[in-house]
Amino acid sequence: MRANYLFTSESVAEGHPDKVCDRISDEIVDLVYREAAKTGVNPWGVRIACETLATTNRVVIAGEVRLPPSLMKKDKDGNDVINPSKFKAAARRAIKDIGYEQDGFHWKKAKIDVLLHSQSADIAQGVDSAADQQGDEGAGDQGIMFGYACRETPDLMPAPIYYSHKILQLLAVARKKGDGEVAKLGPDAKSQVTVRYLDGKPSEATSIVLSTQHLDESWDSNKVRAVVEPYIREALGELKIADDCKWYINPTGKFVIGGPDGDAGLTGRKIIVDTYGGAAPHGGGAFSGKDTTKVDRSAAYAARYLAKNVVAAGLADRCTIQLSYAIGVAQPLSIYVDLHGTGKGVSEDQVEAAIRENMDLSPSGIRRHLDLNKPIYAKTSAYGHFGRKAGRDGSFSWERTDLVKALKEAVKTKAAA
Repeated sequence: MRANYLFTSESVAEGHPDKVCDRISDEIVDLVYREAAKTGVNPWGVRIACETLATTNRVVIAGEVRLPPSLMKKDKDGNDVINPSKFKAAARRAIKDIGYEQDGFHWKKAKIDVLLHSQSADIAQGVDSAADQQGDEGAGDQGIMFGYACRETPDLMPAPIYYSHKILQLLAVARKKGDGEVAKLGPDAKSQVTVRYLDGKPSEATSIVLSTQHLDESWDSNKVRAVVEPYIREALGELKIADDCKWYINPTGKFVIGGPDGDAGLTGRKIIVDTYGGAAPHGGGAFSGKDTTKVDRSAAYAARYLAKNVVAAGLADRCTIQLSYAIGVAQPLSIYVDLHGTGKGVSEDQVEAAIRENMDLSPSGIRRHLDLNKPIYAKTSAYGHFGRKAGRDGSFSWERTDLVKALKEAVKTKAAA
């Protein structure tokens, strides 16, 4: 491992066009889970893969679903078809909450098309029929998923992405409170933080980039910096800002036209923002808009959960975990652990064995262990899926460290053997 280096990560705000789409897609996931619970439909049967496109005053929602009857209606021929009304309402609520009331993108005026259709019978067969044959539902797709944890921040996340998220979160809270000039900022923003590492530990910020939409057309870069700098300094907290730190605040000047009116958005285009800011590998699959039979989502959550518990247990200072799956097959094809030379008297083989012993990594096993069949996903759509606080509603359950004791005991037993 290199000891001294610079590393950079970026984040984007909830009003970024791609994040607007992630939010709408996850609101649809929550809507389906909520309606299932309300109408007595088994949440284990929920299936949804929802993609969203947003551009100037236009939103298109597409994908495949298996829905509770409360989200269906009869067409003129008496056939069951998807009722778009609740999906449109969910999208409008999301856009309003983010804060878009602009001429080019307005929660009330935007045209919304709902093009959802029934889940492919071939995909359904791979997931559902596998349960009859294996005792557990099969993975909803093939693929590889990664989880990561390290000791750089209190939430065991890499420092650059942690601080990039925090800057935008503080600005969003202040903007929505409407106190003073910060209320004149718009929903669309991007941040980027470069951190200098000394002896492998984050030492100081050497460059800070923030581009944020502003609603007052008279503002220039200097004015925006005067408004946002206190929030940036608060977000960085104990991380030193280097004496020669380079600040780039709205470096192009004005940023008035923002959101989907300025640039089209799509679900799933910010997967590095959603995870570890490039500090760890990514399998390539997006999270938002998917129910948790899709291992792109559930197995990535499980991998983070396991990596975080390995580090929290004091077994290593850094941990990367890879899982792999085949469509229709319940158990992972492989489990790979890398402790990056930071293991505390344990080997990767011992940790892999302890993981297999303490968690069922089939899709149904993950859903049971982390209690994922709930409407808890809209809040994951901005500021990262990892490094968040586990909520009382069951959200971010993969951030718990309740497997620490079991992993310690399992590794100890393996070592003694």
